[in-house]
Amino acid sequence: MRVVLTACAFAAAAPTSAFAVDYLSADQASKLMFPDADAFEVRSLTLDAAQMQQLDAQGVRARSASWTVRVARRAGAALGFVLTDDVIGKVELISYAVGIALDGTVRQIEILSYRESHGFEIRLPAWRRQFVGKSVSAALRIGEDIANISGATLSCAHVTDGVRRIVAIVALARRTGSLT
Repeated sequence: MRVVLTACAFAAAAPTSAFAVDYLSADQASKLMFPDADAFEVRSLTLDAAQMQQLDAQGVRARSASWTVRVARRAGAALGFVLTDDVIGKVELISYAVGIALDGTVRQIEILSYRESHGFEIRLPAWRRQFVGKSVSAALRIGEDIANISGATLSCAHVTDGVRRIVAIVALARRTGSLT
């Protein structure tokens, strides 16, 4: 009886992320977002305290001062930027990438890894297309300019918040000369 109880206790304590699926790497997503690029320059972007405060004043929490940016290039000229991030879905992380065109608009978003048991519908092209063309001046909020998916409310809200954060970071970094 003791062995059975121990096995049950162990099973109950085991992690429940049996639904994790990796769809793309950051490099694969970058190539998908900027198919005309012949090179991707990986750069570090570090926001200073003043930049973090500027984001906070815009209602955007940067969460981190350090970001990895992939600059898509063709014949040496920049085409745009790709940033990756992780947000919490309901209880697990969602990894995603955002492609930003030189004009600051969202070119594309891709879900890299999804670890939740529900809400995977955020991978649907129709939902992700809502972000295309949005810039720092867009609301980028569920219920305003981005539709929710029933059963994926937290995933939708958190990815939307993450995209808003990345768009704001790129806009600020370009405006201040930190990202060219």
